Amino acid sequence: MPRSSPSSTERPSQDSCLFFPRQLTMAKKRVAIIGGGSSGLCAIKSCLDEGMEPVCFERTNDIGGLWRYEENPEEGRASIYKSVIINTSKEMMCFSDFPIPDDFPNYMHNSKIMEYFRMYAKHFDLLNYVRFKTSVCHVTRRPDFSTTGQWDVVTETDGKQESSIFDGILVCSGHHTYAHLPLHTFPGIEKFRGCYLHSREYKNPQEFSDKRVIVIGIGNSGGDLAVEISHTAKQCLVGRTQNFIARHEPARGWKNILPRKESQQCLKRCKEFLCLGDSIDFNIGAKEEEIAEEINTKVFLSTRRGAWILNRVGDEGYPMDIVLSTRLNAVLNKFLATSMVNKWAEKRLNARFSHSHYGLQPTHRILNQHPTVNDDLPNRIISGKVLVKPNVSEFTETAAIFEDGTKEDNIDAVVFATGYSFSFPFLESCVEVVNNQISLYKFVFPPHLEKPTLAFIGLVQPLGAIMPISELQCRWATRVFKGLNSLPSMSDMMADITQKKEEMAKRYVKSPRHTIQVDFVQYMDEIASLTGVKPNVLSLFLTDPKLAMEVFFGPCTPYQYRLSGPGKWDGARRAIVTQKERIIRPMKTRSIGDSTSYSSVPFLLKIVCVVALFAVILAYF
Repeated sequence: MPRSSPSSTERPSQDSCLFFPRQLTMAKKRVAIIGGGSSGLCAIKSCLDEGMEPVCFERTNDIGGLWRYEENPEEGRASIYKSVIINTSKEMMCFSDFPIPDDFPNYMHNSKIMEYFRMYAKHFDLLNYVRFKTSVCHVTRRPDFSTTGQWDVVTETDGKQESSIFDGILVCSGHHTYAHLPLHTFPGIEKFRGCYLHSREYKNPQEFSDKRVIVIGIGNSGGDLAVEISHTAKQCLVGRTQNFIARHEPARGWKNILPRKESQQCLKRCKEFLCLGDSIDFNIGAKEEEIAEEINTKVFLSTRRGAWILNRVGDEGYPMDIVLSTRLNAVLNKFLATSMVNKWAEKRLNARFSHSHYGLQPTHRILNQHPTVNDDLPNRIISGKVLVKPNVSEFTETAAIFEDGTKEDNIDAVVFATGYSFSFPFLESCVEVVNNQISLYKFVFPPHLEKPTLAFIGLVQPLGAIMPISELQCRWATRVFKGLNSLPSMSDMMADITQKKEEMAKRYVKSPRHTIQVDFVQYMDEIASLTGVKPNVLSLFLTDPKLAMEVFFGPCTPYQYRLSGPGKWDGARRAIVTQKERIIRPMKTRSIGDSTSYSSVPFLLKIVCVVALFAVILAYF
């Protein structure tokens, strides 16, 4: 039997009349949830918390979405490589009423993330509401939509289609769905004799042993892949006169990713470079004794603009997002000049290593682009295993020519870490995606529908974790579906959308990933205010100073949005005041006696901030 929900409001049983007397005359609202990843799971729970009937359609045979590793990626589904570790720490990424176990590492491998999702699904009994191996074919408004807000949903299971009526739609398919492979911007790629693939096809580094590889793109995936491939490349090969035996496994799945007419010919080329046991002749005139030859095996990391590199480990060894994602920092970012914040942040990053000396110095300021998180990249650059290069201007049959005029010969493989695009082919034309942009109020609701019964969940690129954002969006959306919260007029929503687009265009460099960019604390507070669950920090300082200090100066963890309002959780306060213990526990595997306890902010700074608190807090809250 699943454990009871920690929410202060118990979920209704089958005999829901005992809990919802109105349902004697009013049926539960049925909500279709598209996607069974992290957003889909919290969507199910949010529907149940509001007394609605969720039906989640998941095209695969399991939950997890992006975070479920699969050896062979499916078309239209995000795919990760085997070694992926998340860049957000466990206290910042957990669901707000279900803390991640304290013995789990702060930065979790994808297998641990899946373990947490399964625990969450079991705890709240969510899997009973998921229809696996079911694809959503069409979602269209019913003829009476203007009065009912209902939708026709056509699904397919085992080749059989079924049509159902739903009162609401939560689209939880995410934005890491379709590989963005801009081959048209790389002249000569069609004649390149090596192999190329998108990062979604990458699974393990052994396929690139002893190879000269170019990784294009310096986002999180590009940095990770460059580092990982560089660790497995051998530096010394042993061979005999005039021939050499390559020892590595064939690359899997490449035939489907290469958009060439001669797929068989291309596959043959791949085998020539990467397959086990293929003989490659060298007419080098060597003597007939066995020789050891040092080869120039390297990974080249190609970038158009450079990048600012953050590390996972922050001050005093605590997770970086724990240090950065605080309400205090949100206040400072709001009131300090952007140039001042940029200068301070860039100085801190360059204190770790000079981005200019390492060839990473970008042409933009740190707040103008989503940063790249990578602890190992500087180490691989300084040891000569990864070489940073500018953008590729042209490919030849065996080489790459870069925009600075330099050339690298004998390139065996190219990995395009060029991101993803998103679309919703199952939706009617009521929602259009243009240049990776979609017009949504607060990135959730289409503004022009007569009834607000369609919502998009997790369609943002936060400077922080996506899971708590998706959960808060679901809590808001389900209350809007029920009529407990309302939306502004269409004109007001369009004005807000236009303002957000203008702000993003002004702040960020032009890039597909920046069309859905949000700041974590500010966006969470924005949605929380609309839902009625934003914590009142000023009131907390008067009634619970200890908690208030942690809420304002400490990390803005998801538990803060369960302290009050709809969906209040009685365990929220304890989760907040004990969060540092859960951070420290998995690292303290060796007893060293007493040590100085962690403080969210130095004592003297606390004193200064408390003195000025009321002046600042009145403006912010």
